[in-house]
Amino acid sequence: MNDVKSLKAVSYGEVLWDVFDNEKKIGGAPLNVALRMKSLGCEVGMISCVGNDADGKAIIEKIKNLGLETNSIIESEEFATGLVQVTLNESGSASYQINYPSAWDKIVLNETAKRIVSEADVLIYGSLVCRDAVSRSALEQLLSYKVYKVFDVNLRKPHYSYDVIDSLMLTADFIKFNDEELLEIAQAFNSPDTSLAENIKFIAEKTDTKTICVTKGGDGAVLFVNGKLYYNNGYPITVIDTVGAGDSFLAALITSLLRDKDPQEAIDFASAVGALVAGSPGANPSISLDEVKKFRTENS
Repeated sequence: MNDVKSLKAVSYGEVLWDVFDNEKKIGGAPLNVALRMKSLGCEVGMISCVGNDADGKAIIEKIKNLGLETNSIIESEEFATGLVQVTLNESGSASYQINYPSAWDKIVLNETAKRIVSEADVLIYGSLVCRDAVSRSALEQLLSYKVYKVFDVNLRKPHYSYDVIDSLMLTADFIKFNDEELLEIAQAFNSPDTSLAENIKFIAEKTDTKTICVTKGGDGAVLFVNGKLYYNNGYPITVIDTVGAGDSFLAALITSLLRDKDPQEAIDFASAVGALVAGSPGANPSISLDEVKKFRTENS
């Protein structure tokens, strides 16, 4: 990766165990994004909180072995490491039962967390971590830093409010939605339109955000950059499960754009990465750049 632009990224939010029928896998959208960015050659730190329990120690050990900065993940004596029950339907689409409160609801910033954000090129954060005032307050502190801010909208009922979503959008340099989230939020803020393109422009104008991306599941994604729309119609893949596919898509997209790739190339690359994750079990399968290149060539 020596021929590509060096990037320092920090991901803030939930780290947890995704619990499938008889198996546990590390997850949480911010962690999934961080791990994929690391695999793409970025230097990545993770800010979160786990319980002082076996699950928490296993997460930290696993993350450390994967090369992420873990000194900014604190341990809670009071709250247990997060667990999420994942249910897959016949098409592999996931639904989630998210325990509350979990340790990641109680993130407090240590000096390492503040330092790595002050030195970072990009900070990634989501809406789910803001369901609790403690973690929301810590994020608000980090959003005062001069760093490129990526807001990953992640609507999980009943864990969000439109006031908080509005505040997070207004702070962001980049916002990522799925198509259902975009429609819900645009309507909540009185958009007169129902089309995806018009609602992207509505949110861009409302929040003064220059870059917005909307994923559409198997139908690809739309990227808005400085007033222009770029499209990818998706890649054919046999879906194993959708867990983490959108997170890897976002990681690949951010990394490409911040390395000054053409927006069309960025969304095409990111869509291929997301498809390959959907075609693999779990949120963080190992996928090489050669595999992505081969997949794109075969489906061009």
